[in-house]
Amino acid sequence: MTLAVQIRQHGGPEELQIVDVQVGEPGPGEIRIRHHAVGLNFIDVYHRTGLYPLNMPAGIGMEAAGVVEAVGEGVTHLKAGDRAAYASQPPGSYCEVRVMPAKCVCKLPDAIDFETGAAMMLKGLTAQYLLKKTLPVQGLQPGDHVLFHAAAGGVGLIACQWAKALGLQLIATAGSDAKCQLALANGAAHAVNYNTEDFAARVKEITGGKGVKVVYDSVGKDTWDKSLDCLRPFGLMASFGNASGPVPPFAPGMLGAKGSLYVTRQTLFSHITTRESTQAMADDLFAVVASGQVKIHIAQRYSLRDVQQAHRDLEARKTTGSTILTLP
Repeated sequence: MTLAVQIRQHGGPEELQIVDVQVGEPGPGEIRIRHHAVGLNFIDVYHRTGLYPLNMPAGIGMEAAGVVEAVGEGVTHLKAGDRAAYASQPPGSYCEVRVMPAKCVCKLPDAIDFETGAAMMLKGLTAQYLLKKTLPVQGLQPGDHVLFHAAAGGVGLIACQWAKALGLQLIATAGSDAKCQLALANGAAHAVNYNTEDFAARVKEITGGKGVKVVYDSVGKDTWDKSLDCLRPFGLMASFGNASGPVPPFAPGMLGAKGSLYVTRQTLFSHITTRESTQAMADDLFAVVASGQVKIHIAQRYSLRDVQQAHRDLEARKTTGSTILTLP
């Protein structure tokens, strides 16, 4: 038997229960992996609350790193004994050992430790597809301004550093002065506390009235309207999360009135549907981390048994950077 976290109904952090589970052998296209560290992400909250509904009982967690114990038929890119890390469906990474699809599991380079691997895959691959694939119609060139909300979080701190490496002028927003300083220390060109400042006015000031080519927004409801006002004509509003709640319906005509804007709602899992695309994105991430241009900040560690408190702190916005769950 091995430990795992399950929920039996959608709800608050109290629904996260530690249970004993039996883990069998991997089937075709699957592996069995023993985790050394597990990543915590806001999508885990969406699964727990039912914003993204799951069939019950359900495992939770999308990200981890560890050692492959066994591989099923047809798996050729991994073998028993390999160090590995992943961001992957289906949920269930909050555990000691699991059987899971092998497609999105990547060999972890020796230069990257397990805790870093667990903290970087979902967040780092998200930053990768945002900055490299989710681009305005006019493209992004060195010197261009982009706006990135919640920039002191796990994805945000990676994006701040990666944007600087790409020569972009990233305007960070965060909910406190301390978080703004953290974003600046990680490569943001400017930072705005959206609890005390009008971020749309500041963006116009910073860009000389032009606005930005793209807004990357994981906050949702609270930042949506003003974010549209930050865009230059033909700019891109890239939504990739709903930390403050889902964006309410809006009339497409307003996009024309604000400068023929584009809107997209992105998810990582659209980008990692194939083994090849997953590996290519991971290789890009591994390279920028191994080079030192992007450092993964693990600011919080919780025991797997303290998972309820970890969720409370995440929802209360008490966390910065990446958070991991450690195993007994």
